[in-house]
Amino acid sequence: MTLANRSAYDDELDDLRAIAENADQYLVDLEVRERERTGIATLKLGYNRVHGYYIEISKAQADKAPVEYVRRQTLKSAERYITPELKTFEDKVLGARERALSREKYLYEKLLDALHEVLEPLQRSVAGLAELDVLTCFAERAQALGLSQPEICDVPCIEIEGGRHLVVEQVIDTPFIANDLSLSEDKMRQTALIVILAHIGSFVPADKLRVGPIDRIFTRIGASDDLAGGRSTFMVEMTETATILNNATEQSLVLMDEIGRGTSTFDGLSLAWAAAHHMGEKVKAFTLFATHYFELTALAQEIPRCDNVHLDATEHKGQLVFLHSVRPGPANQSYGLQVASLAGVPNDVIRRARKYLKTLESQQAAQPQSPQGQLDLSVEDASAVDPVRDAVDALDPDSMTPREALDALYRLKGL
Repeated sequence: MTLANRSAYDDELDDLRAIAENADQYLVDLEVRERERTGIATLKLGYNRVHGYYIEISKAQADKAPVEYVRRQTLKSAERYITPELKTFEDKVLGARERALSREKYLYEKLLDALHEVLEPLQRSVAGLAELDVLTCFAERAQALGLSQPEICDVPCIEIEGGRHLVVEQVIDTPFIANDLSLSEDKMRQTALIVILAHIGSFVPADKLRVGPIDRIFTRIGASDDLAGGRSTFMVEMTETATILNNATEQSLVLMDEIGRGTSTFDGLSLAWAAAHHMGEKVKAFTLFATHYFELTALAQEIPRCDNVHLDATEHKGQLVFLHSVRPGPANQSYGLQVASLAGVPNDVIRRARKYLKTLESQQAAQPQSPQGQLDLSVEDASAVDPVRDAVDALDPDSMTPREALDALYRLKGL
């Protein structure tokens, strides 16, 4: 509540507001009081724009009007009066709102004049309270969320043990899988969040953190366009990539995700490889570079400070299970089709994708590159087609009757 709205700050302002806000109730109370005082049962109070407030008494009882009642208007069946009390009330209420606003302005200006004399110590006090509020919040969150104190050092490094993502672990129903990370001279988002919290003075969601100086955090994550500005999704991606490559330093934390998605396969692969190589050899920033191009894993053999890691996953009873734990080395296979199936892509699309995948793998083994420098998706290799596998994929055991299942088995036997 501000001083301007607080009651008992200024008596005159309180009176003006009370009159403006409680005029109707005041008239009701005055009418009851005057009836009791005069004994006139037909007495009533009213208001019109011409004569203002008045007390009305019927002609039959007009002779009972007290001497202080001053006649204001005569009607055919009634007399209207004004009293000193009602006149005072009228003068107040008709201009109460305007005078209240004027009084507020006067009080506000006086307050500003008073504050001006003590402005500097007040600003210091406010800054101190703001800092105390932030630190209190940090302390409460550290205790409630199980955060730990980071070690801030002068050595360039980011070493995280048991790191967690604060936001994700609050919204998932299953336990969050904590992961380690070591970025140093010797050797995505979750990392950025942990580093930011450490550098603003908060405890962090990790068992242990040792972090050196970080000047800036750069990210190239997600897909978005700027069509109104004439920029495609790929142009936005390249603009952000250029900003990182031109401005990151050895003390920067860089998160880059899937560079090269919006162009041809080999263009995208070449750009991703060159960008990753530049970050590792020239910029030497603390970089997490996520990519679906398996070819980039060879950079770990060329650049000493580069390492490969992958998120663990396994297949169980034909279903893909993500374990969400970080493991050293590159992934041993891609799970794109399994992820598509989990997302609800129709089975016939998945089956056709498997056929094309076998075709492409066969083409790459025989002739890795077409004359145009692209893989040919229009040619379907007959050797890659497995009629038995296709027939099995087309079955839906959960919706089949025992007789339908037996018939399907005989059909498979005849293939």
